[in-house]
Amino acid sequence: MSKLLRSLSIFLITCCLLSACHHPRQTELKRPPLKVGFTIFVGYNPVIIAQKKGFFKAEGVDVEIIYINYSQLQQADFSAGKYDGGGFALGGFMSLSATNPDIQTVMVVDETTGADVVVAQSKIQTVADLKGKNVSANLGAFSEVFVTEMLKTANLTKEDVNLVKFDAYEFPQRFKSNEIQAGHTWEPYLSEAIKLGGHILFTSKQTPGLILDVVAFRGEVIRDRPEDIRAFIRAWLQAVTYWEANVEEGNAIISKALNIPSNTLSLEGINLTNLEENKKFFDPSSSQSIYKKAKIYTDFFIRSGDVTRIPAIKTLFNSSFLSPSNVRP
Repeated sequence: MSKLLRSLSIFLITCCLLSACHHPRQTELKRPPLKVGFTIFVGYNPVIIAQKKGFFKAEGVDVEIIYINYSQLQQADFSAGKYDGGGFALGGFMSLSATNPDIQTVMVVDETTGADVVVAQSKIQTVADLKGKNVSANLGAFSEVFVTEMLKTANLTKEDVNLVKFDAYEFPQRFKSNEIQAGHTWEPYLSEAIKLGGHILFTSKQTPGLILDVVAFRGEVIRDRPEDIRAFIRAWLQAVTYWEANVEEGNAIISKALNIPSNTLSLEGINLTNLEENKKFFDPSSSQSIYKKAKIYTDFFIRSGDVTRIPAIKTLFNSSFLSPSNVRP
């Protein structure tokens, strides 16, 4: 009897093992989406095209896009861990690194060559006319550096004007109420300001190479999800190529997604950077080196007292995701 039971037990165990071998593997847990936060600016719009055209999905990465009007809220949310990464002006990224040292830029997405502007009342015809006027900028960020560089062209300093802290999206409202007579902004807020009687006084075309926008991720995301970041960059670069080749369709996609007029969308005044240009930016010996541009902001923020210490610049930029084997041009 015991021999029969033993034989039966062996038979049952064997059946279970065979059944387990033929049972489909349990599906691996799906990775959560990369959460990326962006303010509304033309240079970040390829992320919309990459999402809507399915480029992220085709590359095997799930992306959740969060839009924020106020850049300081975006940085606060990022510091609070609400995003894995996002788009930042280089100056904003450098300022952010003072309190978030474990972050890295992985790609330069654009250089503005006229998209950033200072708008002024009609009676203000020259930069020199700004003396004594209320001028808005996002203080403690790249905006303040841009406005300061503009003032230098008329031998003015920050002390010659009344700098008022407002973000770009606030400009039309503050301009209309005459709280400010001039200030830094960009589309789609620029078109609103022009309708209110403003005119363009100064543009980033006059400060070549100063304003770069980047995509950066938290250190733990870079370490834990490198393949997702590579996929993100590949899809982004595909979107840039697509938009430049299909401007009207790209504009329509972006206009619908952001609920903004398509006539406020233009590639004029912006250079959406490709893979080869990124390699130059990440080359420390290049005249276009992002390291040199970053130092301009670091020196400014420390000198003005906005921050007391910023991590070593070389630790804040990661070019490893831009090698030909990782990213297709």
